[in-house]
This record gives sequence, C-alpha cells and structure tokens, in this order.
Amino acid sequence: MTSLAAQLSTITSSLEELTARVAALADEQYRVKAEQHAVELEEAERSLRSGVRRLERLLRTLPRQ
Repeated sequence: MTSLAAQLSTITSSLEELTARVAALADEQYRVKAEQHAVELEEAERSLRSGVRRLERLLRTLPRQ
C-alpha cells in the first residue's frame, strides 16, 4: 500500500468513527426533543458519509504496491 493510500485509509477510518459519533448525537437530540439540532447533526452526518465515499472511491483508483 502506498504511503498516500495508507494515510487515506487511516483518514477514512477516522471519518467513519466520527460519522458514527455524530449520528449518535443526532439520535440523542431527537430523544430530548431538540429536533433542530438533530436535523443539523444529520446534515453533518450526510456530509461526512459523502466524504467517506469519495475517499473510498479514490482509494480504489490508487495503484497497488
């Protein structure tokens, strides 16, 4: 795995973990009836998921070493 691929893989894993944490926060905000906060957190979650998908696509295009 190239240095770039290794770094991107690590970043992707970190983003996946952060995405899960943001999703959990959104769920909690719904439970406490803070719907507007939950909606904003869900939007952030969608953006993070989109970033993860883009990085995964990039990783698939990098040469194997």
